[in-house]
Amino acid sequence: MAKEGKKALVPKLRFPEFRDAEEWRPKLLGEVCGMQAGKFIAASEILDKQSEGLYPCFGGNGLRGYTRNYNQSGRYSLIGRQGALCGNVNLVEGDFYATEHAVVTTPKAGISTDWNFYNLCLLNLNRFATGQAQPGLSVDVLEKVSCAVPKDEEEQQKIADCLSSLDELIAAQARKVEALKTYKRGLMQQLFPGEGETLPRLRFPEFHDAPEWDTNPLEEYVVRSFYGTSSSTAERGQYPVLRMGNMVNGGLVFSNLVYLDLDRESFEDIRLVRGDILLNRTNSPDLVGKIAMFDREIDCITASYIVTYRLDMARLNPTYCNAMMNSPRYQAKIKLLSRPSVSQANINPTTFKKELIVAVPSPAEQQRIANCFTTLDARITAACNRLAALTFHKKGLMQQLFPSLEEA
Repeated sequence: MAKEGKKALVPKLRFPEFRDAEEWRPKLLGEVCGMQAGKFIAASEILDKQSEGLYPCFGGNGLRGYTRNYNQSGRYSLIGRQGALCGNVNLVEGDFYATEHAVVTTPKAGISTDWNFYNLCLLNLNRFATGQAQPGLSVDVLEKVSCAVPKDEEEQQKIADCLSSLDELIAAQARKVEALKTYKRGLMQQLFPGEGETLPRLRFPEFHDAPEWDTNPLEEYVVRSFYGTSSSTAERGQYPVLRMGNMVNGGLVFSNLVYLDLDRESFEDIRLVRGDILLNRTNSPDLVGKIAMFDREIDCITASYIVTYRLDMARLNPTYCNAMMNSPRYQAKIKLLSRPSVSQANINPTTFKKELIVAVPSPAEQQRIANCFTTLDARITAACNRLAALTFHKKGLMQQLFPSLEEA
């Protein structure tokens, strides 16, 4: 029973068979599980998995590679101590090596191994990291983190089983997303001609006897090209400004936008219209050359490092063009047009449209290919949304299945 003036330490959502069970008990993490920092291993000992007989090697960022040695055997939850994912938790089983950047936790008597994993995940341990240059977690600090524990180990396992089943659904959905993306990449290789070729390997039946494709520089299909704005932006304003981060997998996401106030004449000079092809001309070598198509009927402009190409739509279908330029083969060609500079790479917009040779079939065949990728992209988007919904559901469910110490 809770003390007078205090709320009982019970979860908002509890399985029926435990609704009359005792309230949960507040404990320090050091009372729930033993903790031990992993051991140093030389970088030269961390290998790619090229042969059998190697063991997973875990550090602050999860799996770092493989090693010939192992220092742990069993089923444990590992906490990352340092690095970009400091505080992340991995459930590891079998023989493995834990480096000095990981903390190995061992549940104490009466604590379920699976429940301990989800409890550690829920605690958001990264917030307890200390230090300036490279914040990290120490065993001493982790042992003093507060949590709530159900007395009955059966209740612990019931919670863990529920969340584990949901994790399996999430993993299956993630595999489905990846399978669809892999299928799309393979289809891109088949539906667009290879280097120096004028016909693709795979053609829709109604076009088997159609003429070979035309190959011309992109500039023959461009009616206008222009830079975006170099003016300073703000969190609020008249017109949204698209940046590199808004360009994702050939499309655009309209979140985390910035804005700019402009007079109408200046805006009309750089406004986007549906079907415009956007090129990220300046960025790191990995990100330069990103391509996306603007597909909205809204007022919008881009930042100056994005170049807009407006196509002659009677000759080159924008959806077809966007799919072609995002294919692995064309992305490799676009990367070759970039020139390195200090910490960045640049693509000259004029060189881009003059030297990038595009393969173009008849408008009808372009539309058929565009429709194929539009349908596939819709399936990928739906699968990604389903994955996001499952992940969001899990987060909310965990908050319901574990009581809040703050509220108590």
